[in-house]
Order: sequence, then structure tokens, then C-alpha cells
Amino acid sequence: MSRREEYETKTERLLEPIAQENGVSVYDVEYVKEGTDYCLRAYIDKPEGVNIQDCENVSRRLSDELDREDFISDAYILEVSSPGLGRTLKKEKHLQASIGQEVEVKLFRPIEKCRDFSGILKNFDTDTLTILSEDTAMTFQRADIAVIRLAIDF
Repeated sequence: MSRREEYETKTERLLEPIAQENGVSVYDVEYVKEGTDYCLRAYIDKPEGVNIQDCENVSRRLSDELDREDFISDAYILEVSSPGLGRTLKKEKHLQASIGQEVEVKLFRPIEKCRDFSGILKNFDTDTLTILSEDTAMTFQRADIAVIRLAIDF
């Protein structure tokens, strides 16, 4: 397990009971380097959407727990927010919850000179993901997918 994965896993374990206490769920945790800074991001969610007070309450409690546990050796910025409307679908639970919704799929390498596809998420397994785009089923190898996110309709 990489240091990044270890930090994310430990943070998610600390975050779960805090999220429950505050009536939200944990969507994702990521530890990333941006420029010279490290960011620890916790994404929380609830059916009616999170508000600034939810983020503040969770952030304060999580910050206290992270200070107490002190397992991240780098200086970092803690951010707590909603995953947003065009949320990235990284985990199996994200994909399962998004069956029947419109998604955008970005590939590492183009297929017939195209890297970006959109359609209704029909199904997925450990190796493939299928969308329905203009009445045509398109199946992609999951290893070829750079990003999957919910499509935003305006």
C-alpha cells in the first residue's frame, strides 16, 4: 500500500463515525500533491445535498482527530466538501448508485479518434463498463478509462 493509499484509508476510517454523527455519508477521500502543497480532501454527501455548515462541522471534528492521530508526516491542507454535481465515479458503490444515469467517460487512448464519450450507464463489472449512447451500447475496458463522472445537464 502506498503512502497516499495509507493516508486515505486511515482518514476514511476516522471520518466514518464523524460523518454519521453529522448526518452525512463519506463519498471519498483523496490525498494529492498540487504544486508544492499536499491536500487531504474529504468529500461528504447526503440525499438533499450538503451545505457549508455540514462541511464546517465535519472539518472541525476531522481536523481534531487528525491532529490527535498524527499519522501524516507532511504539512497538508484539509478540505471538506461535496463531491459536486459532476462527481467522479471512482468506487464500485459510486458506479452502482449511478446505473441509469448519464455519465461521461474519458479514455486514456482514443478509439476511432475520440477519447470522450457520454451515455446512460447500463452496467459494469470488474473489467468492463457499458453505456448506451444514441441507442448504441458501447463497452469499454475499465483499464482504458481515465475518468468516469456524472454528466451535468444545463
